[in-house]
Amino acid sequence: MTNIVILGAHGKIAQLTKDKLLTQTQAHLRLFLRDAARMESLAGKRIEVVEGDVTDLAELQNALTDQDVVFASLAGNNIVEQASKIVTAMHATHVKRLIWISSLGIYDEVPGKFGEWTQQQLGAHYLPSYREAADVIEASDLAYTILRPAYLTDNDETEYEITQKHEAFKGTEVAREAVAMLVADLVNHPEQELGESIGVNKPNTDGDRPMWIK
Repeated sequence: MTNIVILGAHGKIAQLTKDKLLTQTQAHLRLFLRDAARMESLAGKRIEVVEGDVTDLAELQNALTDQDVVFASLAGNNIVEQASKIVTAMHATHVKRLIWISSLGIYDEVPGKFGEWTQQQLGAHYLPSYREAADVIEASDLAYTILRPAYLTDNDETEYEITQKHEAFKGTEVAREAVAMLVADLVNHPEQELGESIGVNKPNTDGDRPMWIK
């Protein structure tokens, strides 16, 4: 049985991913979050709920012990510190596989007017730190996959397409449900996208900005 720890387990993508992994795999899930009371009712045969902070190395190493896959769906002004602590903890606990949620635009890979708009919206503070966090992961010897989703929606749809790091980003949006599906697909096919940073979008959503933004 595969053991998967989900960091930032109370987030929307993390919860959707949990549901996908429960139905599409036989994995045991360890849910790691700051306030375990939010999810303690889920604890059972295949789910363990652990309270802690990603930036607390001792708590993080405890959460990663005996795990096969780390899925990190995190955010915050300290995202670089979080990435660094995860790399350190994974080395200490001998865990190799990491799936990390980042953002579109960290490589200035979004073309055209949508790229300009994305830089205006995210470029000043958000993208530089997320790029630095991705650099930390890419510089490690982990078996990582970095996901760079387009603007996220809550639509009930699972269709996605991907682009590689040195390719122009496609589309403008993607459903959180689709990102969760991609994570489950990567768990079920562990040889895919190793050492890659992939853009994730819903097909046929090209435009100057996401369709739901006027």
